[in-house]
Amino acid sequence: MKFLTPKQEGVLKYIEKYQMKHGSSPTIREMREHFNVNSDNSILKHLKALEEKGYINKDDTPRGIKILDSVKRRLESDSIKLPLLGFIPAGGPILTEEYIDSWYDVGPDIASKREGFFLLKVIGESMINAGIFEGDIVVVNSEKSPRNGDIVVALVDGQNTVKRYIVLNGTHYLKAENPAYSDIYPENELLVQGVVTALLRYYR
Repeated sequence: MKFLTPKQEGVLKYIEKYQMKHGSSPTIREMREHFNVNSDNSILKHLKALEEKGYINKDDTPRGIKILDSVKRRLESDSIKLPLLGFIPAGGPILTEEYIDSWYDVGPDIASKREGFFLLKVIGESMINAGIFEGDIVVVNSEKSPRNGDIVVALVDGQNTVKRYIVLNGTHYLKAENPAYSDIYPENELLVQGVVTALLRYYR
């Protein structure tokens, strides 16, 4: 491989990061906006140099750049990359930079696939009797239908929370696993955004 200029290296790193996140390549417009340049020519010049130096290969797709070998190796490995969401909007998990804090690699025993799964860091002590403590990271399956007694991530009257989902005599509510916290009965809306299926804990 030939030497890259700092700008060429920056473009290559952006393409790699974009492909890892989206599974496809960025458009010329997206690269232009990311690097805050007004003309396509400067981006095209860097892409041509990267191609001539053997770092990228062009294809006939609208986005024009084949998946990098480094990205293929990471995507084809046994580990699965899941997003840690800093906030979940009312419509459910949205995988955009606005909501993603970082990415974590997990094994197939934690998540069977990348689609439909996300991570969320726990705040507070309302679930300590279920073994979930502040700072823990819960693995959430947004495609799994909640059953009575499941621990879920839910939106209650506009606020996200992690609690146990209870259905009793036709009433749906959220139960805390700490006697210091009250059960939550929605005033207007209770929307389950995913079922907690695993827990990640890191010791610093």
